[in-house]
Amino acid sequence: MWDERYSEQGFAYGTEPNAFLVSVIEQIPRGEVLCLCEGEGRNAVYLAKQGCRVTAVDASAVGMRKAQQLATQQGVSIHTIVSDLEHFVIEANRWEAIVSIFCHVPAALRARVHQQCVAGLKSGGVLVLEAYTPKQLEYKTGGPAHADMTMNLQALHEELMGLHFSHAFEIDRDVIEGKYHTGKGAVVQVVGHKA
Repeated sequence: MWDERYSEQGFAYGTEPNAFLVSVIEQIPRGEVLCLCEGEGRNAVYLAKQGCRVTAVDASAVGMRKAQQLATQQGVSIHTIVSDLEHFVIEANRWEAIVSIFCHVPAALRARVHQQCVAGLKSGGVLVLEAYTPKQLEYKTGGPAHADMTMNLQALHEELMGLHFSHAFEIDRDVIEGKYHTGKGAVVQVVGHKA
């Protein structure tokens, strides 16, 4: 499904970075950064332009090819890995930051991935996450079709045990990101820090 979507002309979610990511960029260390479910590379390329050394992972080979093309166009380099998160292992104590923007996977897998994120951050590392909440199903302006694939703050507090949250909110905001995220969105936003 993702290869098909990313094979369409243009960029499914645009080429501009996620607005929440941009708003918290000063909290992200300029070191090794892992971007999960990175799609066509808009956030990875933005982070590379800010001086981060970025590894982007996504299940879609088409998306990762477009990410490399976007990086070349923007004059930066990123490392891409084609892998489903079911099979991707986040190496422990490896990353200065992990970025998860609209990375929607089934709840059981998500809990495992989030535990790996906590372990994967170095001391002082930062996790930046934005995702749709179950309320998003009412808006129908993008995101997953099933509540099981959405997130809420209570679950994130449990799944990301070991991080201190400097930002943790469920809010409604306008999400204007390409043709598949357009309109009012119900999101959860987290910035988590590892001691």
